[in-house]
Amino acid sequence: MRKTIVTLSILVLVIAMAGIAMAGSVPTPTEAPAGVTMISAADAKTQISNTQVFDMRKALNYGKGHLPGATSVPYKWTKKGHPSQRTGKFDVSKLPADKSEKILFHSDGPNGWKSYYASKKAAEMGYTNVLWMRDGFSTWSEKGYTVEH
Repeated sequence: MRKTIVTLSILVLVIAMAGIAMAGSVPTPTEAPAGVTMISAADAKTQISNTQVFDMRKALNYGKGHLPGATSVPYKWTKKGHPSQRTGKFDVSKLPADKSEKILFHSDGPNGWKSYYASKKAAEMGYTNVLWMRDGFSTWSEKGYTVEH
């Protein structure tokens, strides 16, 4: 009996760990949230000079390299679980006062839900020119685009 309980406990732990690992690799939606325009890394490159860029990754990752002129605004999860059902927050006071200003959000890449949720929140707050770079920093750097350190 004890051996069965231990075996079942280990099995449950393994399944839970696999679920956590898989949750990090769940791609973001291929459609932008309402009120948000999804753009590619190539499109972002052409617009970066007249756009406020917000990097939603952890400060450590931002420090390793980021888009030119990007502001670090780490998105913090407040509820874990499947990425499509998580909740989180970020410092919205760093967003521009002018809600018509062009703003771009990005995180790690197509599996980076932080920028998806941040762009959605900005649109819900009334920002009217919100861009979401689903490709994220991983695609930006893979393409050899300029990175600041």
